[in-house]
Amino acid sequence: NDLCNTTTGLRTREFIVLWFNYFKIEHIDIKAAENLIFDSILKKVEERGVMMPGVHQIIDFFHSKQFKIGIATSSPQSLINLVVKLIGIEPYINATSSAEDLPYGKPHPQVYLDCAEKLNAAPTDCLCFEDSFNGMISAKAARMKCVIVPHGSIQKDERWGAADLKLSSLQNFGELHFDLLNR
Repeated sequence: NDLCNTTTGLRTREFIVLWFNYFKIEHIDIKAAENLIFDSILKKVEERGVMMPGVHQIIDFFHSKQFKIGIATSSPQSLINLVVKLIGIEPYINATSSAEDLPYGKPHPQVYLDCAEKLNAAPTDCLCFEDSFNGMISAKAARMKCVIVPHGSIQKDERWGAADLKLSSLQNFGELHFDLLNR
């Protein structure tokens, strides 16, 4: 479980290497493994993907305040496009940035810095929502504010103290949190 939590937020090729090394598997074709995983994920998301509760609420909240909205992720662009289309948020997304072709993925901040640049926003003016430790470190390294929404089994992890705010659900975010983050 700890190793799984450690790999959350990494690019696919990075966690493939980590897992193959962990299980001492030699002679790996990373690209073939990566393609197999992507194909499987795309199929599963399309067939039975479940959106994190509160995503539409967060999008509506910031859209109503006329904020630009971007997605910065380690996931490949094809997955970003599929998810954005499936959950119906295409009209609200102003920029996407994938770490798939960057020299470094999360926890390196480049994917967040690229997204801020595409939004024509200073990183220090950005607020990120994250669900992984690597993502939180990436956002903070980019000098952005970060709201962490960890999955239930890891809610009490002390590492979340690096975030500007920790919530148990996106549905809990509201005007008070927004005001506190913008002091």
